[in-house]
Amino acid sequence: MKAVVVENYDSIDNIRLKDVAMPDVSAGQVRIRIQAASVGFVDGLKVQGLYQTKDPLPFTPGTEFAGIVDATAADVTGLAPGTPVMGMARSGGLAEYITVPAAALEPMPVGIAPEVAASFRANYLTSLYALSERAALRAGEYLLVLGAAGGVGIAAVQLGKLLGARVIAAASTEEKRDFAIRFGADATVDYTQADWRDRLKTLTDGHGADVIFDPVGGEISLQAFRSIAWNGRHLVVGFAAGSIPALPFNLPLLKGGSLLGVDLAQIPRREPEAHRRVMAQLFAWLTEKKLEPVVGQVFAFDDFRDAFRTMQNRTALGKMVVRIG
Repeated sequence: MKAVVVENYDSIDNIRLKDVAMPDVSAGQVRIRIQAASVGFVDGLKVQGLYQTKDPLPFTPGTEFAGIVDATAADVTGLAPGTPVMGMARSGGLAEYITVPAAALEPMPVGIAPEVAASFRANYLTSLYALSERAALRAGEYLLVLGAAGGVGIAAVQLGKLLGARVIAAASTEEKRDFAIRFGADATVDYTQADWRDRLKTLTDGHGADVIFDPVGGEISLQAFRSIAWNGRHLVVGFAAGSIPALPFNLPLLKGGSLLGVDLAQIPRREPEAHRRVMAQLFAWLTEKKLEPVVGQVFAFDDFRDAFRTMQNRTALGKMVVRIG
């Protein structure tokens, strides 16, 4: 089979599509013929060896995928060959086949395209878990979404609206702000402007943001927290800006504010009930057509590098997807 293989932590330009052995199926595992896989910010860091944990070399990048069950171990039930599924793994998604534990898979909802399924679970699970389980976002509250045009950001915009919040999308270009408005944001701010906090104050009638959804980090995170409402909740989702901010402890004291961490990788293990509850809600909204997931640009398998480049140069609208089979 063909797979993207990282042999050295390096630039995406030096990573190749190679012929590799088909993965075997061991006890408790399922082999998937992959139809589509997504490329996110974390994937870009991993191939360069810049992520907080390193995958042992050589490895195939790609943590989220969708496809068809190809084979199962004898002890696996409920996932017969031919079943459409979506899944997540530590790595291996950018390949024609992958073998994962059965627990890493979810049946693909009826009527959902592989490109949607491949870019859905991480973004929307992270966003809804953050907003509903961590921040307890309430109808009528002001939700500020930083990096609102990215994959996880646009998911937070959509889900914030479904939860009844007044959503303010923060993004750096007019194209990105228009994109956020198209998918439900009530208003936008340009956080490259020195006076963006003044506009936020106007938009919230001086109240500030009740909840800040922050996958960006860097200086913008500190500025946003200074505009948080009393008893506001700041959700730490990631650091796409490349730097981890250091928050002066007097600010949470003065604002009565809370910092809440959101780590998708730990949710299924540490909070299985919350994981099931959030996935059930997402699938219900999909079935009821209340939620139409955003798919970013779709690339051919041979053009996988372009998916990484688009994501890395911060021009992406939504999450990048590579069509494989």
